[in-house]
Amino acid sequence: MTRRLTIGPFNRVEGDLEVALDIADGRVASAEVSSSLYRGFEHILLAKHPLDALVIVPRICGICSVSQSAAAAAALAAATGLEMPPNGRLASNLILACENLADHLTHFYLFFMPDFARAAYRRRSWHATIERRFKATVGEAPREMLPARADLLRLMGYLAGKWPHSLALQPGGTTRAITATEKVRLFTILREFRAFLTTTVFGDVLENVAALGSADQLAAWANGRPADFPRFLEIAADLGLAHIGRASDVFLSYGAYGHGRGALIDDEPLFARGLWHGGRLPFAEPLISEDVAHAWLHGDRPQHPQQGETRPLTGEFSEKASAYTWCKAPRYDKRVAETGALARQMVAGHPLVRALVAADGGSVRARVVARLVELALVVPAMEGWMRALTPGEPFCHPWQLPDQASGVGLVEAARGALGHWLRIEDGKIAGYQIIAPTTWNFSPRDAAGVPGALEQALVGLLVGANESVPLAVQHVVRSFDPCMVCTVH
Repeated sequence: MTRRLTIGPFNRVEGDLEVALDIADGRVASAEVSSSLYRGFEHILLAKHPLDALVIVPRICGICSVSQSAAAAAALAAATGLEMPPNGRLASNLILACENLADHLTHFYLFFMPDFARAAYRRRSWHATIERRFKATVGEAPREMLPARADLLRLMGYLAGKWPHSLALQPGGTTRAITATEKVRLFTILREFRAFLTTTVFGDVLENVAALGSADQLAAWANGRPADFPRFLEIAADLGLAHIGRASDVFLSYGAYGHGRGALIDDEPLFARGLWHGGRLPFAEPLISEDVAHAWLHGDRPQHPQQGETRPLTGEFSEKASAYTWCKAPRYDKRVAETGALARQMVAGHPLVRALVAADGGSVRARVVARLVELALVVPAMEGWMRALTPGEPFCHPWQLPDQASGVGLVEAARGALGHWLRIEDGKIAGYQIIAPTTWNFSPRDAAGVPGALEQALVGLLVGANESVPLAVQHVVRSFDPCMVCTVH
């Protein structure tokens, strides 16, 4: 006997999310993930001046507005072949990295860990400590993290003027030149953030965390260490979080934090671009398509985003009986791909992350580990970019409006692969399509009936007879760190 359980909206998630589960014999047999709020940013952008995109797209989301700015700036730069000066590229990396690391902290401390402070886990040996540290609104850990996060975001004041919704990221670089005195202040901010990570998050120096190369090394390192990452690893081992949440094990990364020229960062970035499917494959942007077979949108076949459109159905949704979401179904070479920190580190080749996935596939534990390891990897890189800034040299080159052009901007937000596809005609925006990371991860079925990444990851989870919001389902959903307002733009 099969019963249907509908969960939503989820608390501590940006935007409206609904998950419908078909449960048979106490397990999830199938899932449908719905983005239930249409916002229409792709329509708002039509017929606007191309530079208006830099004002409009950050408003898609207040959590990852810099990522949207970076993708729009990259698309505009690609449309004209404009290259950033070295200072502009370094400052852009610092701005994007600052937002991404702040997002990682927010996810771990405010969105993910509070679930383990629930009364349902009160018989677990670790519960009292986790309740004291992470219970929503009263835990001591957020009171330590939030000031550290706020201090890190002071980088935005120096580099971007403000956060969120800065206009500092431009096609030709960044508008805020840094002086030698400000450079010293930026180093101070990073030093203080490094100290917080060392003492509170890891209980060890970042370089030691980044060097962990296997599950055995990770377990030995975490044993008895009084810090928040080791506390999560204790929970993960006790609850078997390495054995739930597996999706397609196809991982996509656009590459993060380029060092050189080119709006699309064609040279080797800090984290490589590519696809992982049993091995690393080269990335080819033309292989991306979007399917609307199960979306409340017009369309009769998959299309590449540059030729795509976003036309909502009007009237009664029942005219398309197969539809259950506003989210399109992105596919890479017809494959369901997962994106995010786990995908970045799989493609980049971090040995610990690859070892965890080789043993258990993409899992709840692997996704959280990848995010926290990324904190340890990116802060030292930021220190290097800071040293390379050259006060007095240009930070931005001017952008000239083309009459006809097209461009693609691909960046890595905290949650994964973010793409903007832009078409300019007669000096105005004639087409604009966005695929956000959560669009990849929370995709519906495609025309062939293949479920999206989260829909696959939920199958097989145990659901108790009296569970209205199963804890295992929440852990899997939150392990992807969904941002639904980005999904539906």
